[in-house]
Amino acid sequence: MSEYMLETRKLGKVFKGETVLKNINMNVRYGEIYGLLGLNGAGKSTLMKIICGIFRPSVGNVLFEERNWSRKNLHQIGSLIEGPAIYGNLTAYDNLKVFCLQANIPLTEINPVLVRLNIANTGKKKVKNFSLGMKQRLGIAMALIKKPKLLVLDEPSNGLDPMGIQELRQLLNELKRDGITIMISSHILSEIQLMSDTIGIIHNGTLEYERENNHEENLEKLFFDITTNQRGGMLS
Repeated sequence: MSEYMLETRKLGKVFKGETVLKNINMNVRYGEIYGLLGLNGAGKSTLMKIICGIFRPSVGNVLFEERNWSRKNLHQIGSLIEGPAIYGNLTAYDNLKVFCLQANIPLTEINPVLVRLNIANTGKKKVKNFSLGMKQRLGIAMALIKKPKLLVLDEPSNGLDPMGIQELRQLLNELKRDGITIMISSHILSEIQLMSDTIGIIHNGTLEYERENNHEENLEKLFFDITTNQRGGMLS
């Protein structure tokens, strides 16, 4: 059995004649937190959307648990990409209820995930009145309620205050301890270095770096060396 839950092989994506991703060979181990870094427009979100089935690759393929990715894998993947798809005029519970009814998930799963994400006490408060951090928590709750094996989070710390970022880190570490594999992108290099087991860096649509996280390394220097083309690719 492979040590990797998720792999991409020579993956590429072209939009209207423009190459957005090229020759991506990514390896995400079971039970790890994989931190994905890159400048705006580098291709992070596009890659995550391919993994989650929102986009199809132009070339190459995605392997999920050693088999070619198919739509059957979607029930094993939870995601939060470009903000949660929530209804502002509904409560947190009712948002999850709508999601469960659409996904054929028992409604008994709602309260446990609300408790876990610390939003069970919001009662009849409408989501449009939630703070950004609470909305992010609801989005993660929607990703978790189907009990995925893989959780894909695109910039979940955007707009969070320092306390919210710390709480998010604690939550992700708890989920990791529960055996969930997590792939997360962020612009906050220090947070990625604190929580990640493996770090990947995309630059101009290419995965220029993928390596086990060295907590002693100066990640900021490494990142800017790569993204300013002063350093070659260092795939391991």
